[in-house]
Formats: sequence, structure tokens, C-alpha cells
Amino acid sequence: MFKLISKKQYSERVFCLEIEAPLIARSCKAGNFIIIRVDKNSERVPYTIAMSDADKGTLTLVVQEVGLSSTKLCRLEPGAYIEDVVGPLGTPSKIENYGTVLCAGGGIGIAAILPILTALKKAGNRVVSVLAGRTKELVIMVDEVAQYSDEVIIMTDDGSWGEKGVVTAGMEKVIKREHVDKVLAIGPPIMMKFCSLMAQKYNIPNDVSLNTIMVDGTGMCGACRLTIGGKTKFVCIDGPEFNGNLVDWDEMFKRMGTFKAVERVEMEHYAEHATIPVAEEKESCDDNNSCKCNNTAEACDLTDRNAAWREELRKAKSAKERKTIARVVMPELDATYRATTRLEEVNKGLTKEMALVEAQRCLDCAKPGCVEGCPVSINIPSFIKNIERGEFLAAAKVLKQTSALPAVCGRVCPQEKQCESKCIHLKMNEPAVAIGYLERFAADYERESNSIALPDMAPKNGIKVAVVGSGPAGLSFAGEMAKHGFHVHVFEALHEIGGVLKYGIPEFRLPNKIVDVEIDNLRKMGVEFQTDCIVGKTITVEQLEEQGFKGIFVASGAGLPNFMNIPGENYINIMSSNEYLTRVNLMDAANERTDTPMNIGKKVLVVGGGNTAMDSCRTAKRLGADVTLAYRRSETEMPARLEEVKHAKEEGINFLTLHNPKEYLADEEGRVKAAVLDIMKLGEPDASGRRSPIATGETLTIECDQVIVAVGVSPNPLVPKSIPGLELGRKNTIVVNEQMQSSRPELYAGGDIVRGGATVILAMGDGRRAAKNMAERLINMSNDNK
Repeated sequence: MFKLISKKQYSERVFCLEIEAPLIARSCKAGNFIIIRVDKNSERVPYTIAMSDADKGTLTLVVQEVGLSSTKLCRLEPGAYIEDVVGPLGTPSKIENYGTVLCAGGGIGIAAILPILTALKKAGNRVVSVLAGRTKELVIMVDEVAQYSDEVIIMTDDGSWGEKGVVTAGMEKVIKREHVDKVLAIGPPIMMKFCSLMAQKYNIPNDVSLNTIMVDGTGMCGACRLTIGGKTKFVCIDGPEFNGNLVDWDEMFKRMGTFKAVERVEMEHYAEHATIPVAEEKESCDDNNSCKCNNTAEACDLTDRNAAWREELRKAKSAKERKTIARVVMPELDATYRATTRLEEVNKGLTKEMALVEAQRCLDCAKPGCVEGCPVSINIPSFIKNIERGEFLAAAKVLKQTSALPAVCGRVCPQEKQCESKCIHLKMNEPAVAIGYLERFAADYERESNSIALPDMAPKNGIKVAVVGSGPAGLSFAGEMAKHGFHVHVFEALHEIGGVLKYGIPEFRLPNKIVDVEIDNLRKMGVEFQTDCIVGKTITVEQLEEQGFKGIFVASGAGLPNFMNIPGENYINIMSSNEYLTRVNLMDAANERTDTPMNIGKKVLVVGGGNTAMDSCRTAKRLGADVTLAYRRSETEMPARLEEVKHAKEEGINFLTLHNPKEYLADEEGRVKAAVLDIMKLGEPDASGRRSPIATGETLTIECDQVIVAVGVSPNPLVPKSIPGLELGRKNTIVVNEQMQSSRPELYAGGDIVRGGATVILAMGDGRRAAKNMAERLINMSNDNK
């Protein structure tokens, strides 16, 4: 929580706010911005930092009431608390001695330009500031600007202060009388466009600072993308400052209006949105020893294949009898019903009776291939045999020896490609044991019985380690290091712990309450979590080391969405799957009580064939759309889990395989209205082993009012590029050795930031392997220093 220290009103709808945010105040630079979420129901909105005070630990913002969240923020009184403040974000302004710099600020853009012109003046420039507004009341912070300007010219539309006229008239007056080396303009988009045109007229280099629509502000969603110099750029990480000559202004104007209609309707119900939400009680245990385990057996007794109880189980039923048992079928919600409910889980889970029977199918192999197929090396036969004998809590205890997230993995991991693909039943042309279903059953049973046990823990060793990112790799690493006795602190850039488990996977596949309980278990193991903190921005790796962290594990994920770079891809209502799922899952935009805007499509096209594409399809269907999936290969080559494809088909998703978008068409407002698809055929296999798609020359045009692009993600460069001396690989992945150690010995990494893209369980495997190796290194170093 971040305290509002002071508030000053400039005009009817413009306020100056001072907010307590010490970490950001110490690390921000001219040109940076922050993201604010006022309360638990508010959207994430970018605001430029007008001033910062490192000694007081405060930020000063100038905010205009426009939509729901900005109005909520402006109506807070000093002493109130803001839910989340994240930053500093964006690339700082390039400050050097240019000579004479003309700074044009309009409206609240004057506050945004203040720290930049201050830095420019300190760098030795002659600074001439032209400030403009419709009326005198809208020309703000003149004294502050004057302190670091050689001259201040004021322009007002009505002549109520300074000279009558627009900002460009004041600019041209300066340009005609003296040589200007650079122009910087910040204000309303239309103002910046004409300032840029004025600079172009006189061949003066010019920059503008763009404030676009954002969700996360860290490059994850792609909502802020614009065309700059003919290329798509993300304003939140490539900007916010750009060469004004290169900006596609018409595209920007249209994209800025993406949610205007929705926001107008929401403002009509401001009173309902302004109600402070009551915190929901999480499904978890408290800290007053209510968590207990009814099974007190030692872990070695539960996993010893030669234990008496285990031998008795093998004798109780022959392998031949076990092979005759049919594989269990997962109970599911009715397809017609579930396609209308966004928050109910599709798979209902096994009953005790079903789990007991399925567990009997396991042949308890002496050399279990299933364990080899598991990236975290779960002792699969042992947890299944504990289920078979009815010791469900013991089964959960076995799982927790190696997995920090068993309830999660039992739901979303591709077991059919990993552990189950190595099951001996497959060699006998029989279905594999339903390992994933049984894993979920054991974890759910423990949670629902209120008998959650913590894994065996080593004594605390006093060594601090930091984790960057709270996705599956980070959580797995944190759990393992806590078991080894380390003090673990996890830093998360978003306002929720869980990473992709929260923003990327819908609740009908992975309920948030399941993730929250797994996270609470880590807290009980001593893991500390800090949200709203971006390592490399809010705090540096060097600062972490100064604070005594001896090891750092980077698990920042691959949150940078890929686009296809085809004509029309930046039209309104074309978004990445990251943006779409983040709005719906993390920000709950489909809930009318929340502030995050969402355009609900009626005819939705989803592009891609992976699990994320399936999640997007099925989410759009639940929001009432007629949904078509376009995939450039055949269904056989789809990387999505077979279960997800099956569910999508049952729920009425239209599959259009061997089709690939080549162009989008828009209406006069710049909103997508159709997609032109290449009809494809399959050629020879590519490097991945899948047959390469080839365009036939034929096309198909289909109507759509929303497009969700789910063609993969790349590692977000924000964290790796902020760490000096770090060797990077293709697409800004972090290069590591077999121990998951980077070129900086104290820094390890895993998950998508290393692989470029991975499943939950592969990321967890990286976390576990990194923890094992880092723990050994740090303990040895500690012993050497004694």
C-alpha cells in the first residue's frame, strides 16, 4: 500500500498528488512513468512522474480526471492509501548537451516535461519552455518550469494568460528568432503531432513522449504498441519517447479511442465502481497451527519400494489383473453449460473410489520410466501406491518432496507428453496410468481436508537468496531453497503472486484459489513475497547484493508477445493473447464491478494452435462470442494438449486449420472488421519436426470484430538487459550452464527466460535444478568462510 501524502487542486479536474513510494523515488529518472492501481477493482493506469524526492521517498504526479480510475485517484484525500504503484517504467530520456532545446508542454503534459527539462538544463543546455493551455487555469507548474528554463513563454487559447494562440505559434516565434537544436513536446496527442510538424518544417530533430493504453506496463501485453518508423514498437519498454517524425499519428489517435465507448458507459455508473471492495477470504489455512498432517510417517517409509506395505500391495493383485482395469475417465462439466461459465472448473476431479481404482493400474515398476519423464522427478509410483492403500495425505506428502505446486501441475501439465508418455502400459498398447489426475486428487484431498502439511525443512542457515518473478520457475525454486534452510525473498513486478498461473491460465482450467493455497504453503515455509517491484527498475541486482542477498534466481518469464507483422495488425480490437487473458484473468475485466475496460467481441478470430490459443478461444466463447480458431498447420501438428483441443471442440469452437492470416481489414474508425486468410498446405518437416506450412495462393476472407493473436511469446528484455555482465542468447534469453548458472556466478536462471518458452512443469524443473546447485554452492562457500 502506498500513502497519499498531499493533494493540490489546479483546476476543476486537474490535481497534483504527492505519493509515498521510496524505492521508486530513489531509482526513477527523467522520462520515467509509473503504473497505478487505486484499489482492488481498479485498472492499471500509466502516469508520468512530475517530480521525485529521494530523501522524502515521494513522487509527485499531476492527474486529470478522465475515466473511472483517474477519478477515483483524484478523489482520494491525504492519508488515504493506494493499492499499487509500480515503477519506474519506460526508457529514461536521453539527456546530453544539445545546445538550445525548445520544450513544448501542453496541459498536464507540462508536469511530464518538467523533470526532463530540468535534467536538460543541468546538462548545460539553453532551455526555452513554451507552455500552453486552453485557459489560464490549465497552464500549471509555471514557477517550477521557470526555475530550470532560460525563458518561459505562455500561450493560451483564450488569451487569459501570456499570448493568445496555440503552442506552435509560440514555438515558431522562438525558432524564427534563434537557432534551436532540438524540440521536445509533451501534451495531448494532437498537440504533439503539430509540434512535431512544426519542428519538421524547420528541420529540427524532435522527440515526443507518448502515453498510450497499457495493462501491465512491462512489455507483457502489447496493448501499448504503435507503428514507429514503419515498425511496431511497445511504448512501455521502447519508449515513451520517440522521434516525432516517425510516429504514425493517425494510428495512435485511433488506438487511443479503443475503449472510449466502454469507459463512457462505466463513468455513468461511477458510484457503483467507487465503492471500496471487501477483501475476499482465500481458501487457505491460518497461521495458528490449524494446518496439520494426519500422517506422521517418515518420508522414507512412504517411498521405500521394499517396505512391507508396498510388497503386500504388489502381491494383492497381479500385473495381469491390474492390466485389465480400464483407465479412469475424468468427470467434466456439461459442455453446453460450461461454455457459459467462466469461473467454474471444467474438470471436476476424481472421487476417492475412482482414485483408488486408477491407482491399482500402476504396476510399481522397479525402473519406472514415468519418473524419468517428469521434469521435477516426482516419485510417481510411491505417491500412487500410497493412494492405492488409502493413505491420501501420505501421497500428498510424497508429492511435496519434489513439487512445490502439485495441485497446479495436476491440472495444467502435459502429462501425456511427459510422465505418462513413459508409462509401461503404452508399450503393451494400453492407456497410460492417469498420473496427472491422481496428482491432482492427492493435492486436492489434502487441501480440502484442512490437513495441509509442510515438507521436511532443514534448519535456517541465515543465507539470503532473491527470486525475480513468481511464476512456476520462481515458486519451485523458492520452495526448494526454503526446504534447504535459506531465507527466500521473491520479487514480483505485477500486483499478484503467481505470474502466468494468474494472468495467463483461465480459472475454468486453473482456479485462482488453487494457486493461492499453494502460495500460502510457501509463505508458511518462510518464503517472503514482494509485489510491485521490478528488479532492474525498482531495485537493481547490485542493490540486492548490497542488502546481503548471496544468490539470485531470475525467473522473469517470456512475457513479450509475438505478432505476425502483417498489414492491419495494429487495428483496434486486435490484441495479443497476453493482453486478452490478462484483462480477463488478472484484471477481471469481464466483471461489471471492475474498472479495467474490455471490448467484448461477437465474432472472434483466434490465431494459433497452442494451449494459450485454446485458453483464448474458450474464454471468448464464455463471453458470448462466435469463435473461430485459425491455425496454419493441420490439427495433427497442433502443440496444444489433446484434452484442451477436445474441450474446445465440445464447447463449440470452430476450427479452421491450414489457414493463416495475411491481412486485416478495418472500418472507418480503425476497428477490425475482417481477416484475409491464406489457405495453406503442408510441405516438408521444419526444424521442430512438424511439416512446414506453405501458402497455396488461395485466400479466404472472414468477418470478425475481434482478433486474438496467440502465436507465441519471447523473453522480456527488461530484466536481463538491466544486469551488467550477463551473457544473453537468442532473443534476450539468459545463457546458463547445466547447473542453471549464468555468466555471473551468483546469478542463476530458469524457465522461459532461459528456454524462450516452456511448460509449467519444465519451468519448475529448472527451478528445482537451480536450487539444488545454488544451495550446494552457497553452503560450500559458507563453510569455507567459517
